[in-house]
Amino acid sequence: ACIGPNGAGKSTLIKCLTGEVEPTTGTVWQHPNARIGYIAQHAFHHIESHMDKTPNEYIRWRYAGGDDREAIAKDTMQLTDKEKELQAQVIEFTVTDPETAKITKSKRVIARLTNERKTNKSTKENDYEVQFKAPYDGEDHKHYYGLKKLVRMGWEKMCKKCDVKVAQAASGMFRPLTGSNVETHLKNVGLDAEFATHHRISALSGGQKVKVVLGAAMWMQPHLVILDEPTNYLDRESLGALADAIRDFEGGVVIISHNNDFTTALCPETWVVEKDEDEISRPDCRGDPEWMKNALLTKCDDKAVITEVTDAYGNVTEVKQKKELTKKEIKKMTKDIKAKIKAGAELDEDEEAFAEEHELWK
Repeated sequence: ACIGPNGAGKSTLIKCLTGEVEPTTGTVWQHPNARIGYIAQHAFHHIESHMDKTPNEYIRWRYAGGDDREAIAKDTMQLTDKEKELQAQVIEFTVTDPETAKITKSKRVIARLTNERKTNKSTKENDYEVQFKAPYDGEDHKHYYGLKKLVRMGWEKMCKKCDVKVAQAASGMFRPLTGSNVETHLKNVGLDAEFATHHRISALSGGQKVKVVLGAAMWMQPHLVILDEPTNYLDRESLGALADAIRDFEGGVVIISHNNDFTTALCPETWVVEKDEDEISRPDCRGDPEWMKNALLTKCDDKAVITEVTDAYGNVTEVKQKKELTKKEIKKMTKDIKAKIKAGAELDEDEEAFAEEHELWK
């Protein structure tokens, strides 16, 4: 739970985590496969531009094509002028013929990301497939680049959009986006088929609209659900039903509220957001001592050796273990890769990972 007085910055803190707003300092990291369902403090904000649709039509519109249109429409996902400038830069692309060892160089510009993604065995990070502009726009000219390199070239937000699409595809594998499936889904959150499919959102009551918002957020089977001030838009009976649903939910839940009684009964960990004397809000983490102790005992061992990686589609890839280099080998490899970078030569996966780790691009 995230609690504190009105105006302390609870919603702003969570919006930084969900990508609704850009933090002024620091960075926000989110697992690329994470699916997050977010319901804003003013719940009707999600549907106010779709009053002429039925709830069924709204959900099918929102998730059509494998994207969550609401997620990719955030201000933090819009390209800046600087990013557009970086994306237009010409890349010197090098191809080595495996038979003759002949090196061919060409000037290329990335046109788009194809939304194909794979795990790099060396870096254990994601690589994204790009398509170049003409005359190198054929299928045989597509190429994979690592995330860090694409970030330097202004494609970070496009990579995030690809992550959203892949995560959404993973949830949709088990439930196609059809009218009948959406109707059944909405019935599970308490909205009968008559209102889900045959009434426009504008004709629904306030309680029914909230059910539409909840159903839409839960369609992609989120790992984490964020509820911003649910006591503002739910009556007492609905809050009781929500509390029961939260207890049964196997994923994570974040509740933002100024109602301490409601959150204390449900949440073992609490972020208390209050303004300090300098008028800056800073969260203070508190919680049930026994729960917190157990969480620490069961936390993941970040030093464990990873031998294989499973992607969102269930494909298993063996991870190549990184060899520990001596100081002499590091010095020689640094010299060789710097020379390659200066000459504009293409680096292989291992060389690129080494360059990233030792910041040789600067």
